[in-house]
Amino acid sequence: MQWGVTVRKNKVYKNSFFKILQITGIFLFLCGFSQAGEPQIFGVYTVHYNAFNTDTLQPEMAAAYNIIRSKNRGMVTISVLKKTDSGNEPVRASISINASNLTGQFRTLKVREVNENNAVYYLSEFHVAHEEMLNFTLQILPEASTKPIAVSFRQKFFTQ
Repeated sequence: MQWGVTVRKNKVYKNSFFKILQITGIFLFLCGFSQAGEPQIFGVYTVHYNAFNTDTLQPEMAAAYNIIRSKNRGMVTISVLKKTDSGNEPVRASISINASNLTGQFRTLKVREVNENNAVYYLSEFHVAHEEMLNFTLQILPEASTKPIAVSFRQKFFTQ
């Protein structure tokens, strides 16, 4: 078993991808390569997010989720949890991501939803340059909510 992905007879079995991304984010944060965001709380909702280079993913995991591994590609992961009487539960959300660099170049990133077991999370991949600093703005509207959530963070990417 390799970090949540088991390979048997050329088949890849997905475990909780979100847990793997959390572990990757913690590892990168401790190594000083990522500015992993602290979870942000908005009333009953908690937003978890992270950004990192895709070359840090295990090859089997990247293949299982059709993610291109490259030092020149970045990735944002997002999950939204709702506090309930039985604990925190993942919720679906409508999410848009905009990013801009320090020269003012603006990008709207494509977001895809992943549903796995009892987890719901969102992934976005994009091109990055060496030492590029990106300012991210997330607009999140949790399912069954009328109040949008805005999260902003900054991440510097290293490709060499």
